[in-house]
Amino acid sequence: MRVVLVDAGGTNIGSVRYALQRLGTDAALTSDADRIRAATHVILPGVGAAAPGMRRLREAGLVEVMRGLTQPVLGVCLGMQLLCARSEEGDTECLGVIPATVRRFDEQPGLRVPHMGWNTLRATRGHRLTDGLREGDAAYFVHSYAVPTGDHTLASSEHGLPFSAVVASGNFMGMQFHPERSAGVGAQLLRNFLSL
Repeated sequence: MRVVLVDAGGTNIGSVRYALQRLGTDAALTSDADRIRAATHVILPGVGAAAPGMRRLREAGLVEVMRGLTQPVLGVCLGMQLLCARSEEGDTECLGVIPATVRRFDEQPGLRVPHMGWNTLRATRGHRLTDGLREGDAAYFVHSYAVPTGDHTLASSEHGLPFSAVVASGNFMGMQFHPERSAGVGAQLLRNFLSL
């Protein structure tokens, strides 16, 4: 197995790498197109904003590389949002492999934005990525923008309104939460991804 972490400037790269090491997998951090194409599994981590993340991918010449991958690809947090068609954050065109637009949470009385902390996951359709996800399982989130639920949603959560917590379209998958900070649930879903 050759797992790579795409260097898109995310600050959670170290913690994602450590979570993979706990599962017995070493993942190289790279922005080299050939190494990414040759990997068996590709992970796009990210923390921050959509526009700088996409700018980093463009500058590294990785936009078309990422769009053309056929192996399992996992976006984490901002990485999941970058897989979508567009983000309202800076009106940013993203990779377009998940047919969705990333939207900011609506400001509502008593609703804190960013959405931060543990929240319950609810499986919405079966997929090997979410095998073993049980009613009441929770994951750790930190985000102000989210992907609305739709045909791409494998699991949802709620913050004012339901939103996609786990998505998939073909070989492209994403987790809005931080699996590396989500204890056993995060480890299980990462293990599922590595088994694809």
